[in-house]
Amino acid sequence: MASLNVGHLGEYLREQRRQAQLSLRQLADAAGVSNPYLSQIERGLRKPSADILQQLAKALRISAETLYVQAGILDERDRDEVETRAAILADPSINERQKQVLLQIYESFRKENALDAPAVPGDPAVPDGPGTPSDEMPSKTD
Repeated sequence: MASLNVGHLGEYLREQRRQAQLSLRQLADAAGVSNPYLSQIERGLRKPSADILQQLAKALRISAETLYVQAGILDERDRDEVETRAAILADPSINERQKQVLLQIYESFRKENALDAPAVPGDPAVPDGPGTPSDEMPSKTD
C-alpha cells in the first residue's frame, strides 16, 4: 500500500474507507462502532482509543500500527518493529513455539545491533576513552 499524504487521522481514515469502497455505515458496522461516532472521527471531532483504532484497522484490512502512527499513539520509528512482530505472530505456517523463538532471535539481533552502533563523539551516554582530562588528573587526598 502506498503511503498517503494526509494530515489528520480522520482524513486518513476517510481515504482508506473510500479506497476499500465502503460506505460510512458499512465501515461502522464492520468495526462495531456507531455511524455518528465514526463520522465524528473522520471529521476530526473525536480522538478514538487504541482499541477503536484496532477495530477500524481490522475492518479496513490495514495495519493497526499505521493508524496508531496517524493518531500519534505510536512513533513512526517504532512502526517497523511492531509490524515485523505482528507479521511473525500472524504467520499461519509456523506454530506458536516457532513464533516465540523467532521473536527472541529477532530481539537479540536488534539488541546486538544497538550495542554495535558506532558511538557518537560528545554523547554523554558514551564514556570518554583513556587519555581524557578526567583520566589524566590525579585525585587529591588530604
